[in-house]
Amino acid sequence: MSSHGEQEIRERTTTLIDQVGADAGQVEFRSAQWDAGLAMVQYPEGKGGLEAPPKLQSVVQDELRAAGVRYDSMVINPIGIGMGLPTVLTYGSDEIHDKHLKRIFTGEDIWCQMFSEPSHGSDVAGLASRAVRDGDEWIVNGQKVWTSLAHYSAYGMLLVRTDPDVPKHKGLSYFIVDMKSPGIEIRPLYQITGDAEFNEVFFNDVRIPHENLLGAVGDGWRVATTTLMNERVALGGSSAPRGSGTIAALTSLWNKRGPELPEPQHSIMRDRVSRLWIESEILRLTTIRARANATVGNPGPEGSVGKLASAELNQRIWNTTMDLLGPEGFLHEPGYPLDRSAGASSMSLSKSFLRSQANTIEGGTSDIMRNILGERVLGLPGDVRVDKAVPWNEIPSS
Repeated sequence: MSSHGEQEIRERTTTLIDQVGADAGQVEFRSAQWDAGLAMVQYPEGKGGLEAPPKLQSVVQDELRAAGVRYDSMVINPIGIGMGLPTVLTYGSDEIHDKHLKRIFTGEDIWCQMFSEPSHGSDVAGLASRAVRDGDEWIVNGQKVWTSLAHYSAYGMLLVRTDPDVPKHKGLSYFIVDMKSPGIEIRPLYQITGDAEFNEVFFNDVRIPHENLLGAVGDGWRVATTTLMNERVALGGSSAPRGSGTIAALTSLWNKRGPELPEPQHSIMRDRVSRLWIESEILRLTTIRARANATVGNPGPEGSVGKLASAELNQRIWNTTMDLLGPEGFLHEPGYPLDRSAGASSMSLSKSFLRSQANTIEGGTSDIMRNILGERVLGLPGDVRVDKAVPWNEIPSS
């Protein structure tokens, strides 16, 4: 770890802004930010970072925010930056680093993640999609589901079974796949919101170069765990300014509707809104503290705790928003159009409420998060896993 301090990072960031300009295009600015080591300050020098303490990234964000620079990585390329960057950095070769890391950060290449299958969601290790080696290539057949942004993505993170004769966690391998490869078919899945953020993806004799393997053959579960832990950190909280994010929508509506409420409804709703604002601030400060205490490397189970708290708080906030709207909360956009948008940044209040119902499912269900909390944080006995040592091809399938 280098000896870079807060003042130096602040000066480097202001210099970057002065040289490139706060109004520069997204790719131009973020490319320069990467080259300056201010993309992920904890990353190695020459690879977007300065080998500085992770907590100093908040200094960069504060300066960019103050200058009006668009800095929200989780809007620009959420899966690529939140999950792909750390996984590729940890397991990729220098050649893979040079090809992918910077383009992920700039948003030039959108990424998706392909783990879940129709019969294996929470039990990802039981997946059935197969890859068979053919010389310097692997031939993949199977189906993935709930693949967010696959229709926009240049590359995907793919977990497949390469050895069915060993226990399920041992026979998996992890690949980077070009989403324009012949044999890949992407079909939209429309949600209750009318959006199709995610898709089902079919692989029909898709050929992937062996050089696209991350980690060793059969080591896919370890690589996938890195991706999942980073996903939960990305979903688990924000270091954005106080009162921003989801809670801002509720407080804004409260300021408009609250004064109109009769007593005692006004007092009851005021208490609900106040409590949710406090919970949001506690989560935000806890997230900042966790990141400040982090070491270079990949996160552990603490990300699952943050994801659990964030998902359930988000649903309580949107439930309260609908209560404030009253009968108006039953209304939706005229025509209820089906859309293949990339995200929920411009959703109406009612649509955001509908979208929040997925928060406790996506990125690992709340039940899975509680298992991780109990077993890996509190040290409680784990669930009985009768198939842990059984070869995958001997496990009964439903």
